[in-house]
Amino acid sequence: MASVQITIDGITGSVPPGSTVLEAARSLGVDIPTLCDHPAIQPIGACRICLIEVEKQRGLQPACTFPVNEGMVVHTKSPKVVDARRFVLQLLFSERNHFCMFCQASGSCELQDLAYEYGLDHWEYDRAFPQMPVDASRKYFTMDHNRCILCRRCIRACDELVGNGTLGLKYRGAETRVIADMDVPFGDSTCVACGTCLQVCPVGAVLDRMSAYMGATDEVDRVKSRCTACSVGCGLELVVRDNRVIRVEGDWDAEPNKGLLCELGRFGLMYDKRKRVNKPLVKTESGWVETTWEDALGQVQQKLSGAGDALCTVVSGLASTEAAQAVMEKLPGTKAVMDGGMPAAADGIGVLDEADLFIVVQTDLTKDYQVAGFAVKRSVRHRGARLMILDDAQNGLEQLAVWKGTPEDAAHVLAVAQDAQMPVIIYDAAGAEIAKKLVDLLPNAKQVTFPGGSNAHGLASVGLDTSFTANGANAYYVLAAEAGQPDEKLMDALQKADYVVVQSSFREPWLDVAQVILPSPTAYEKNGTFITAEGCKVEVAAGVSSKLLSEVEVIERIAAGL
Repeated sequence: MASVQITIDGITGSVPPGSTVLEAARSLGVDIPTLCDHPAIQPIGACRICLIEVEKQRGLQPACTFPVNEGMVVHTKSPKVVDARRFVLQLLFSERNHFCMFCQASGSCELQDLAYEYGLDHWEYDRAFPQMPVDASRKYFTMDHNRCILCRRCIRACDELVGNGTLGLKYRGAETRVIADMDVPFGDSTCVACGTCLQVCPVGAVLDRMSAYMGATDEVDRVKSRCTACSVGCGLELVVRDNRVIRVEGDWDAEPNKGLLCELGRFGLMYDKRKRVNKPLVKTESGWVETTWEDALGQVQQKLSGAGDALCTVVSGLASTEAAQAVMEKLPGTKAVMDGGMPAAADGIGVLDEADLFIVVQTDLTKDYQVAGFAVKRSVRHRGARLMILDDAQNGLEQLAVWKGTPEDAAHVLAVAQDAQMPVIIYDAAGAEIAKKLVDLLPNAKQVTFPGGSNAHGLASVGLDTSFTANGANAYYVLAAEAGQPDEKLMDALQKADYVVVQSSFREPWLDVAQVILPSPTAYEKNGTFITAEGCKVEVAAGVSSKLLSEVEVIERIAAGL
């Protein structure tokens, strides 16, 4: 279709048909202020801050919802527009208790920024000083209704992006407020703690417990990196102040998550209570003691040299591709992957927003790979896509499914899938065998697969693709990174081994099985590359500097003495 010509504040340009005036203004480099608008969610024209004057229109119009037409002339800074915006701001400040000097969002608040921009230095209207509740029932963030401006960003993001639909509105007029479910405490609601509402809130209504009062916008740095919690590989931004990560946010420009993060990706490492390993630890008769790198590496090199062919190196999927390559090239003995099972990369996660039938095989997307689960939920709730589940266990998506059966009931899935235009089979290592049978019988089906470790494909790319099995080794080097509780067969083998050295960010769960624990940086402290579930090579960037040796440096130091 032909483009539409429009003039905004004297700047003439062409924009795609169907654009809103706000979209057109952004494409032409014209700034129109907003509060309720967010690029990731649908506009609703609630806040009226984006009012503009359109020639030949009787009144002012909201730029975020008003469509462009050929030859339209728009004024965004006329006296009438400026007065209207200032009036709206005065009403917003009079409605609830917006005391900037006491608010944790001061310096990072879109409402405050607009007040400065439009010269508000006093309140023109009497203030009611309502006593609104504060809901502190959630672990990671609180809801302060005194700060809320009812922009509905949180409600729309929870519904449109996460597909959860937890949030809504209750009451009318000045009493209106955001509620969870049927007005239960947020901590008792269907909230999945992904924190999307926290990230889209323009004011101080949704308060992050971890980063509150830790730094305003101009006091922090932002580092784009990748989440390593699972193989989806979501893009994120580390919010850093004074060499400390104070908050994690989704990167709106990153694929495949487009700004979304799950609970584990946003809060997991920030709230990890395990004790860090900051110096090499050696087990003695009197217990664990800190020692120097020279002493620790000397012992490790002596023990591993004497192990010969009985040495096995086990690498977690949380390790970088560079570390895996160093293991393959520099360490002797057999090599294995801690996180077993790796279905081959297939179609990208983007197909989840196009599918009309989801077949989820033995994986719970509400617990694992949650960002993919968000795509399934919003597709079922808003596009009418169907969901079928093959799983022996309970599955968090059951209430959205049109059918759930055991893996033995696959024939029923095939009968339904024949009529689907774009079926997608979703599985990880646990469901790989059954899923591959479905793939053979449904040649038009797309596949979205998830390997066991976050960087399983990266490890496989350098030849490290053998799942761990107890093979008679009696000495182990374990590159664990931030790994939590490995499977029982690995822990059982380590418990029986003569010698175990673990390179880990945390002491747990290695204190009972290792003789030496060497420090390892966390994902917030290291640089490296990972390969995501859909086969994309991504960069993990350190948000803070660390005095710890990198994974590769430790491996090289060990290898130098073998």
